[in-house]
Amino acid sequence: MSDKENNEFEIEEELDTTGLFCPEPLFEVRNLSETLQIGQCFKVTADDPAAEEDLQRWAKRTETEILDFRKEDDILTFIFKKKK
Repeated sequence: MSDKENNEFEIEEELDTTGLFCPEPLFEVRNLSETLQIGQCFKVTADDPAAEEDLQRWAKRTETEILDFRKEDDILTFIFKKKK
């Protein structure tokens, strides 16, 4: 069952923004998103505390779907799906 859960979406790109601080993670995510096709999924990791709220707001504003969000220790992991 866990294998099925892990394969619900195919991640096309991964972006590691750990070590970057506001507003750099947001700029990096926006730039990556612009290179992807509608329907593609991408994974973002960050350790900037502001990134949680910044990326959630960005996703809402750009109608990008958040498929998954996890917070483990100081690491934030988002799985996004480009919708438009």
